[in-house]
Amino acid sequence: MQKTLLSVIGLLLSGTALADQVQVAVAANFTAPMQAIAEQFSHDTGHQVVAAYGATGQLYAQINNGAPFEVFLSADDSTPKKLEDAGATVAGSRFTYATGTLVLWSAKADQIDAAGDVLTRGQFDHLAIANPQTAPYGLAATQTLAKLGLSEQLANKLVVGQSISQTLQFVSTGNAELGFVALSQVSKDGKLTQGSAWTVPESYYQPIKQDAVLLNKGAANPAAKALLEYLKGPQAAKVIKAYGYKI
Repeated sequence: MQKTLLSVIGLLLSGTALADQVQVAVAANFTAPMQAIAEQFSHDTGHQVVAAYGATGQLYAQINNGAPFEVFLSADDSTPKKLEDAGATVAGSRFTYATGTLVLWSAKADQIDAAGDVLTRGQFDHLAIANPQTAPYGLAATQTLAKLGLSEQLANKLVVGQSISQTLQFVSTGNAELGFVALSQVSKDGKLTQGSAWTVPESYYQPIKQDAVLLNKGAANPAAKALLEYLKGPQAAKVIKAYGYKI
């Protein structure tokens, strides 16, 4: 009886030893899919994900200031490259985990037409975008306005969020009638969860290639390496595609 009990305790301790935590910095647009992936990852591996969400530029600054992140899921490919060039990442670990889609969205079902002509008509008071200096989706929004020749015309209507999450909040609460957000924030399985939207043609902005990278702080953490491998696998891919990203 005693030997059996000791064996059970040993197995439990062994299982605990195999499970680790991984600290992850995640671009705000990827919040919902990351939460779903983290739950499934924990179920499948026993590892726990501790995630912080924010604008890519803000997360980059935190990493440079010594934040304890071990994995970085960016909303672009240039920011992880900068960390790589600075020697802050594990060589060869960077890869594109998703390509994002920009949409013009309103919480109202009849606000936005299928061609996005609502922008040209200008019959609204506020247009929300994320800060183009720190959020790649905000940069894509300004590129779209420039493509349409509306940058100056709509400049006085812009409301700038610190991240794409705050931008979504501006629109969902009615503080802005419409705004440029990530498709992943307002759709699931190919359907809008609320309101109306115009999917911005990909030719209007630079591709939003979202790269992941293993930071030096995670080099010796099995959970960090396991999470990056999981992001490349079929279970994560299913979630990523369900939120409107391309693989």
